[in-house]
Amino acid sequence: MNITFIGAGQVGGALAQRLAEAGHHVVLAENKEGSATLAAALQRSSRLTSAPIEEAVRDAELVFLATPFGATTSVLGPLADALAGKILVDCTNPVGPGLSHGLKSERSGSEALQALAPKAKVVKAFTIYGFENLERPEFPAANVKPAMFFCGDDAAAKARVAPLITDCGFEPLDVGGLVQALHLEHMTLLWVRMVRVNGRSPRLTWAALTG
Repeated sequence: MNITFIGAGQVGGALAQRLAEAGHHVVLAENKEGSATLAAALQRSSRLTSAPIEEAVRDAELVFLATPFGATTSVLGPLADALAGKILVDCTNPVGPGLSHGLKSERSGSEALQALAPKAKVVKAFTIYGFENLERPEFPAANVKPAMFFCGDDAAAKARVAPLITDCGFEPLDVGGLVQALHLEHMTLLWVRMVRVNGRSPRLTWAALTG
């Protein structure tokens, strides 16, 4: 699959590396000249390439957005037409003061992205953990794959994202429509409070067990 990443920091860089090494054609979008973050991400794998953001989005089947949430309006605004009909994987989280929800829980960040790119097919994924688990999702002692919750309104788009979740080392768990994104964002805040504030291991993940 032809995949473009907008944002190549700790989250985007880790996922881009995993997907490139799984055999996908992965391009990192160049949105800032001389970006040290982009240069560092390209060093993760020889299979990664970069291209100007407009070109990278134009040629992609699927686009990952892994920027800080505050940058979404300036990033997506000029790309709304180019994203029409494409799957947009939302890896962002709106975080406000005191680890509150950045949109006051009035709507999810994913729904805000959908409004910015109304013709894109937004799927929320890869948001409920810190980057440590995206870099190393293996838990051999537990003999279980960590779950990756994801959601979206377009069933066909989710069906294409699910195998990418598997490629990144997680068990995909479809939790429903985009309305569920708000709950996933609160799961992220829970993880951040537990790990970044209260000192639990960043290797903390969720698992979905069925009997």
